[in-house]
Parts: sequence; C-alpha cells; structure tokens
Amino acid sequence: MPYKTLAVILQSTEDTRRVLDSVLPLAQAWNAHVVGVHAEPYPVAYSAAVGFPDVTVIEAAAEAAEERTTEIEALFHGQMRAAGQSHEWHASRSFSGDTAYAGAALARTADLVIVAQRNPDWAADDASGVEGVLYEAGRPVLVVPHSSPMVRTFSRILLAWNGSRESARAAFDALPLIKEAESTEIFVVDPPAEGEDVEASASCLAAALSRHGAEVVVATEQSRGRHVDEVIRDRATAMGADLLVLGAYSHSWLRQLLFGGVTRTVLQSMQVPCLMSR
Repeated sequence: MPYKTLAVILQSTEDTRRVLDSVLPLAQAWNAHVVGVHAEPYPVAYSAAVGFPDVTVIEAAAEAAEERTTEIEALFHGQMRAAGQSHEWHASRSFSGDTAYAGAALARTADLVIVAQRNPDWAADDASGVEGVLYEAGRPVLVVPHSSPMVRTFSRILLAWNGSRESARAAFDALPLIKEAESTEIFVVDPPAEGEDVEASASCLAAALSRHGAEVVVATEQSRGRHVDEVIRDRATAMGADLLVLGAYSHSWLRQLLFGGVTRTVLQSMQVPCLMSR
C-alpha cells in the first residue's frame, strides 16, 4: 500500500525549497496528498531596563514570525499549485516554536513524515527538530539530506538490522518502498556469537519481505573497532544505496549508550535519504 498522506515539516525558509523539491516527485508518483506544517513561537515578554515588557521588541518578534510564516506558506502553495498537487496548509504558534514538536499531532495522521536534515551552516536558531518529530509522531520519518541530491525513486535500499523492535518497525514502515526497489540489502553489523541470533532473524525478515515481492539479500560485517555509524555509512557508499532504512532509538541512557550515536549521526550527517522509525 503506497503512502497517500505526506506531512511535510517546513521549519525555515532555508529548508522549504529543498524539501518541496524532494517531496513533489514522490507525491506525484504515489498520487498522495501533501500537508504542509509550520510553527512559530509565541512572542516572549522581554523586559526593558525599567522592568516593564519591551513592547517594541515583542512587536518586532511577532512581525518577523508572521513574515516567515507568510513567506514559507507562499513557497508551499506556489510549488504545489504549479505542479497541480493536492495539498493543504497548517500554520500554528507554540511556546517552543519548533515545527517538529508543534506539528507532531498532524504528523500522527500521515502515512509518512518528511523533514530536512539540519544544515550545519545554518544559524543555531534554524536547528532542525528532526528528533522531536521522530520521537513524538509515532510515524515513519523520511529525512532529506541537506546537500546530496534527492532521487525520485529508490532503487537500492540499505536496511540496517539488529533484531530490535525499532528496526523491525522501520523495515515494515518502509515496505511500500522496498517492494518497488530493484534490491534491498538487510545489513547486520557485529552479529553476536552467542545469545540472540540476529543473523537468523535477518534471514527470517528477508523471507517475509520476499513474500511481498521484494528482492532482498542479507549481508553481515564486523566493525573491527570502527563506530557502527561509520560501518553503515561506508556500506551505503559501497553499494550505491539511495535510501537507508534504520530504527531510531529513544533517549534512555542504556539505548543511548548502545545505539544513540548511530541515530544522531544519521540525523546530522548521513548523505543519502534516510527513512527512520521508532
């Protein structure tokens, strides 16, 4: 079943064109409806030297927020209408001003959420809240890389697998894409010698996906002292992957210790589109 409702998180003018250029080909290929989401912060009551709220500063902040919203909305409607794309727009205010957090409720009603990876050259105020929507929405999130080209179709998919609930969720959330891909590789890093047989579960997953008509193989690799995120990145490059599918891990100290670095690296620096689920 293809994705029919796409929630697009538009946090700044810098990421809007990039995300929309990536979303439109996918939406048209899937005959999907696109929901644009943007949030701005409530004005903060700054105090002047005499202790009273500085009305001038508050008004300036409100005007800037309104201008940003108007500009992003115009870009969204302009590209959608020019393409004849089914769409709708939602703008809101929140205390954080983070569109990812504020848009979580709308994102929960979509088949797929699409958001830009944060560009490290942007100002801190434009930091992407990918983690917010990833952990709060309960929906798969497609992260658009900030620099690499976004393809129109995903033909070679790398699915990182460790047998966890999160990686299983990601695998089946990505099923519409896996079914259409030319090939999908289920990739296991450092399969344990004892205990849970991750390689066996990878083979079972491959069989399950194959029953949907997907072309799937299983591969394993030892990290040999390298970080897992480095192994995954190198594998994606070596196989020419145009999509990485990965489970995202919560902020508990144990999961952060074991897996958090991989999630963070993907969100910050992976150079191919990434579909992540939690």
